[in-house]
Amino acid sequence: MFSRILLDIVLPVFAVVMLGFGYAKRAKPDMAWVNRISMNVLSPALIFSALTSRDFNLLEHDVLMLGTVAVVLGSGLIAWPIARGLRVDTRTFVPPMMFNNCGNMGLPLAILAFGSVGFPPMVSMFAISNLLNFTLGVWILNHHARFINLLRNPMVWATFVGFACAIGKPPIPHWMATAIKLVGDAMVPMMLLSLGVRLAEVQWSDWRLGVLGAVLRPVSGIAIAMAVGPGLGLDVTQQGLLILFGCLPPAVLNFMVAEQFRQEPAKVASIVLLGNASAVVFVPIGLAIALR
Repeated sequence: MFSRILLDIVLPVFAVVMLGFGYAKRAKPDMAWVNRISMNVLSPALIFSALTSRDFNLLEHDVLMLGTVAVVLGSGLIAWPIARGLRVDTRTFVPPMMFNNCGNMGLPLAILAFGSVGFPPMVSMFAISNLLNFTLGVWILNHHARFINLLRNPMVWATFVGFACAIGKPPIPHWMATAIKLVGDAMVPMMLLSLGVRLAEVQWSDWRLGVLGAVLRPVSGIAIAMAVGPGLGLDVTQQGLLILFGCLPPAVLNFMVAEQFRQEPAKVASIVLLGNASAVVFVPIGLAIALR
């Protein structure tokens, strides 16, 4: 089982990441415009397309989304006192422990591990995690951030509109739905390539904090997912998807946001770099538990 998970599920994802890593080492591309397109166009399209697809039923994933909130907030509550005890700025350490690579790795892993049935629920988890990231996460970094500015983020709008459409089921022209899906489908490979490029740019500084974050993020996530799953009454697939969500490494987005707010980006980069490197170990472990 472990070897099948590693070969059939994890390695294809890491192969695309390493393709981006190798290309970045050779060509040193400027990914600023790619990241802007990914964040402002591709990702909102992916979220909206998945939330409004015929296969998506919001009521089927409401409890799973509640479990996602529990994993995100619970991981932050565990990381907070650890950061304070180590005298590390909580704004540096806590967000990477809360917000993981549910987009870059979670979406392709959900498809490879659970098939097509795993994609819609993982997108709902991705949507909730991003909604929390661009509201609560930004507030953690900057308590003076204006809420109205947070709501202007395209991914936040895509999430709200997508949920509204999932509930109301308004008629969406087929040509429009197809066009949005075509744009959104480009997000997963682009995110994996961008992850590889970004990892090639960060430095191996503050490695001790990076090692701590690399271990704490998946361990706390898996533990919380296993703890809350039975209480929420999740079925086997939902429990597996929540464990998969919990084992994922820190999101590269944490580094981008830290850069934007000048919140010790070098330390955050180390956490992200070592966390994603350690995913070679923790993702197979999480999948082995999820698929047992």
